[in-house]
Amino acid sequence: MSDVVLYDYWRSSASYRVRIALNLAGIRYTAVTVDLVKSEQCNPDHLGRNPQGLVPVLEIDGLRLTQSLAIVDYLDQTRDLGLLPDSPAERAGVQALAHSIAVDLHPVCNLRVARYATSLVRDPALSDAEQSIDMPGAWMRHFIRPGLIAFNMLLEKYPSAPYCTGNRPGLADLCLMPQLYNARRWGVDFGDLHRLSAIETTCVENHAFANAHPDAVQDAGSPLP
Repeated sequence: MSDVVLYDYWRSSASYRVRIALNLAGIRYTAVTVDLVKSEQCNPDHLGRNPQGLVPVLEIDGLRLTQSLAIVDYLDQTRDLGLLPDSPAERAGVQALAHSIAVDLHPVCNLRVARYATSLVRDPALSDAEQSIDMPGAWMRHFIRPGLIAFNMLLEKYPSAPYCTGNRPGLADLCLMPQLYNARRWGVDFGDLHRLSAIETTCVENHAFANAHPDAVQDAGSPLP
């Protein structure tokens, strides 16, 4: 068993980011599932790891780290992943691009947020069962496509490249790919955003991204080689 332990959930966007970073760093880890559907994040054991009741939690180098962007930053700095430029100005630009998804779009599209928000608005045209199924999806679609359009426009300041901001994976790619997964999950069409589609194709061909994909880890219980 690896000394590095990742407490995550296969569909968690934040966990997905961290899995990509761990794979880019070549770090083998033991994955421990915290089933969000079963509310295992609220169990005392997990709240002892993270009082916020969130995933991921990463145990590494004798530390227990929370918050995906903080974890990715730690891995970037200690494993020299090169996820951000050295120039402070360029660094701020790439962080703003990544944060447009991870800080602005992702939180409002968290499933627990969507379910609670839509529970406050009762659509008389829908049965309770239909509302529980349809309303969260409508909420997701309302926010995801405009967020992706804005991200695509922010990319215009960067020359076209295999990845978001260059010829190697960067922080923006780690944030984009989980959001594109969510877009497909909720039926959001982004086929007209050709640059995003091209970046997705590049990332899919990178083993660090492919092996972090929710479908790859759902039943694995540990990272793929």
